[in-house]
Amino acid sequence: MDLDPSTLNRALPLRDQIYHKIRNLIVVGQLKPGEVINEVAIAEALGVSRTPVREAVKRISDEGLVKILAQTGTYVAPISRADLEEAYVIRRALEMESARRAAAKFTAAASELLEDNMAAHRLAISRGRYATAIQLDDVFHRTIAEICGLPMIWRAVDISKAQTDRGRYLAIPRPGYGEQTIEQHEAIFDALKRHDAEGAARAMEHHLETSFRNTLEVAADLLG
Repeated sequence: MDLDPSTLNRALPLRDQIYHKIRNLIVVGQLKPGEVINEVAIAEALGVSRTPVREAVKRISDEGLVKILAQTGTYVAPISRADLEEAYVIRRALEMESARRAAAKFTAAASELLEDNMAAHRLAISRGRYATAIQLDDVFHRTIAEICGLPMIWRAVDISKAQTDRGRYLAIPRPGYGEQTIEQHEAIFDALKRHDAEGAARAMEHHLETSFRNTLEVAADLLG
């Protein structure tokens, strides 16, 4: 595991930083389903007490990424079809509404933000920088939530989509998947520029459904 203690800012809450580190290791697949989460080893690697690690792991377990079993141990949760479907339903509802509302408030400045994002996304895909591409994908969706004036929409989505993110890291290296995402972002963007609320919502729904189906396909062997 990549647990570099030099990346911790001791002036900020450690549990939040450790939460993001462990959660990211699970999402990107460095910590795999069924793998033991050794809180003592993590604390020693980071040079911290066990308390912030335990608090971070508890928070991650609340999101369904970790299973804490009494008398047995703490493990990375399996990728569950039920969890993937639930995350998809939540995300579809919230982001379709986000797109609808953003269409009415779409400005030239907002257009530039998304254009720059899509250009960077294309470059990342062309160079095989898949982790960067996924981060830029998230920025695209978060920016739409910010444009519509409801940034907490993205916070709710970000928490619920942790399970699907695990599948995304499996899916994106497959030929055509990254390019497909960019094409669908362009469709959402075009509807937003036209201030077409329902068109933007439909384009968002199509994009999220495609991503969900792709995730199910590539994660089929891992589904619990």
